[in-house]
Amino acid sequence: MPNGDTSDEPSSARLTRGSIRGHLVSQTAPMIVGIAAIMSIGIVDAYFIGQLGAAQLAAVAFIFPVTQALSSLGVGVMAGIASVVSRALGRGEDRHAEGLANLGFVLAAGVGIVLALALYALRQPLFELMQADDNLLPMIDAYMGPYAIGFFALPFMMAVNGALRAQGAAKRSMAVLITMAATNWVLDPILITGGFGFEGFGIAGAAYATLASWVIAATVGFTLLQTSDIRFAPSAIRHCMVKRDAGALSRVAVPSAFANSINPVGLSILTALLASAGQDAVAGFGAAGRLQAFATVPLLGLSSSIGAIVGQNWGAGQVGRARSALVQSFAFSLVWGLSVAALLVFFRSDFAAMFADDGAVKDSFERYVLIAAWGYAGFGMFIVGNGALNAIDHAAWALGQSIVRVVLFMIPVAWLLRSAWGEDAIYAAELSANVLGGALAVAVALWFVREGRANATS
Repeated sequence: MPNGDTSDEPSSARLTRGSIRGHLVSQTAPMIVGIAAIMSIGIVDAYFIGQLGAAQLAAVAFIFPVTQALSSLGVGVMAGIASVVSRALGRGEDRHAEGLANLGFVLAAGVGIVLALALYALRQPLFELMQADDNLLPMIDAYMGPYAIGFFALPFMMAVNGALRAQGAAKRSMAVLITMAATNWVLDPILITGGFGFEGFGIAGAAYATLASWVIAATVGFTLLQTSDIRFAPSAIRHCMVKRDAGALSRVAVPSAFANSINPVGLSILTALLASAGQDAVAGFGAAGRLQAFATVPLLGLSSSIGAIVGQNWGAGQVGRARSALVQSFAFSLVWGLSVAALLVFFRSDFAAMFADDGAVKDSFERYVLIAAWGYAGFGMFIVGNGALNAIDHAAWALGQSIVRVVLFMIPVAWLLRSAWGEDAIYAAELSANVLGGALAVAVALWFVREGRANATS
């Protein structure tokens, strides 16, 4: 065992004591605010890019799933650090937890540099493979070039956030996300469309704003980390068995990264299939997808907070508390998902008018909402289940069910129904993936997180 604090009830493992419902509220509420801020970035981007024209909005529809997939790789880094650190805290190994976090920071920096180089080299062939129109490719490249160059900053920021989340420092994590969003809010209108005598960079301005937000948010996160229980201190890696602990981090981070990127990959495939219906359908689908992301913010916040709660209690051997947190989270996902779906369907015309003036684009937007919104509850249960599996060192199972959701549920429905249903088949495919994937996630997560299955994994 690594050297470390092994007290029975370390102050760092706060989530192993007190009301589970109270922890769910206190951890999720700040994350809802933070993630809402992050999701607003996509909406603000879409609004200002939409002012440039329908072609630019269609270009963003191709870019969005790719950047989401890349962001998911950063989420994998965050999930890996949050999982192993929260379990170490639950076991009372505070020094080991700090060493694990710092080992994660180093690995995240290395991964970020490698991915940045790969993305820059492959950015053009990737969108050609997605069947983007020739007139869209220059606009896509104008965005992806600077995005790729600065991508290395994202994994490090996510790593810092993972260390904060593992401690249950939800308000500090929220502050990092709000900083990132606020930077975009300020810079987007200036860098995209121009202002104060500056002409703006067009679609590339959105990428520049994103890069600035990563750097500033990482700086804020680093500052907050240095006043928390776990600090940036590379010397703390001496409390780790580097080979073993790097393996433990990778065992969660790698499957989690792929699991989180699979959904955007699936959406990319749906976008490619939808391209045959025309540029207006793609634009409507992309805009509606951004609204969906915003509408599911509470579910995303819950999936972000569940890991620390389940992880700390799992590490402490308190499986009943972990299970209670999971059951309550599934119940909330069901109620919220169905409620927000009803709201969006009722006001779908009003929401469509916020994103587009073109009648064909608005029609596609409304058709998407009418069909796909009813799957939001299943989507919430799916991501909550995956978050819990990552926390208890079963990330491979989360990856497996993510693959099943896209490969067995989403793509076959779209492919088989496309000739008969047209673009509605794409929306039905997303609905089926969420409903069936959510049911699968509930069954798998509850099977693992039950009395008698706890084993303190490192």
